[in-house]
Amino acid sequence: MLLSLVAGFVLLVVGGEALVRGAVATATRLGLSPLFIGIALVGFGTSSPELVTSLQAAFAGSPGIAVGNVVGSNIANILLILGIGALLLPVICEPKAFYRDGTVVGVSAVLLAGVVMVGHLDRWTGLAFVAALLAYIAFTFIKESRSPDEAAAIHEAEAALPLGDMPIGLPLALAFAIGGIALTIFGAKLLVDGAIELAATAGISEAVIGLTVVAVGTSLPELVTAVVAALKKHGDVAFGNILGSNIYNTFGILGITAAVHPLDVPFEIIEFDIWVMLAATVMLLFFAVSGWQVSRREGAVLLGLYVVYLGILGWGAL
Repeated sequence: MLLSLVAGFVLLVVGGEALVRGAVATATRLGLSPLFIGIALVGFGTSSPELVTSLQAAFAGSPGIAVGNVVGSNIANILLILGIGALLLPVICEPKAFYRDGTVVGVSAVLLAGVVMVGHLDRWTGLAFVAALLAYIAFTFIKESRSPDEAAAIHEAEAALPLGDMPIGLPLALAFAIGGIALTIFGAKLLVDGAIELAATAGISEAVIGLTVVAVGTSLPELVTAVVAALKKHGDVAFGNILGSNIYNTFGILGITAAVHPLDVPFEIIEFDIWVMLAATVMLLFFAVSGWQVSRREGAVLLGLYVVYLGILGWGAL
């Protein structure tokens, strides 16, 4: 069980990183613009572990893991990953990028809460979410192509970040991308199997496992990106990546999963966790506009609240 979980985590991190690196390098070699790569490919690539894991869980008959993975990842992105990133280096919030992406994050959180409260995600809801994601990508790309600004620069920096200083040729880039997909799928299978076994052995609901163990595991690529961005003093990239990840998680991951396999939402997520996600989103938006950065002190607050959240879930599981 533990071996399956650990192996799944490792393969998801390695596979997600290889997929992002390979996809970005392939797109670059094919002449796609850094703007498009930053908006579409990096966001999709870093969210691929969540997508594959939620799909695996849905088909395994574990909606608690599938839905909990998305809600828990959104919570972890804000409280855990942004908290760690801000502790390393204050995270800069570029106003023009924030007004668009921050608004979409807020709207997506409210819409997610609405459909979760219904208690069931059907195919039409999933398709509507996917359509919203495609509309967001198209609008962002067209707007920034016509009038490049600081927001476009952030997306271009996101495209450059996975490659670093190492150029990759097209054959190797394709190998990275294909290998990354394979590792991600296999890693997600191991993670879901281990999570289901852990829930049964420990007598803990699958929703709690999905909200914590699985959510943190599938969010590791975002954590790596945030740490690398902070160390390279690209705090704006770290913040943009977190906003983009939450948008992709809600509209893309949950949307595709529900469109392929409708899901029932566990009552405990309706009762508690979705409200934590909404509160975390409000806090994120408030910290961003209060000084156009998330300071180290605010990062410590976010991280402390995540510890409290985990403590509440652990206490409730006893």
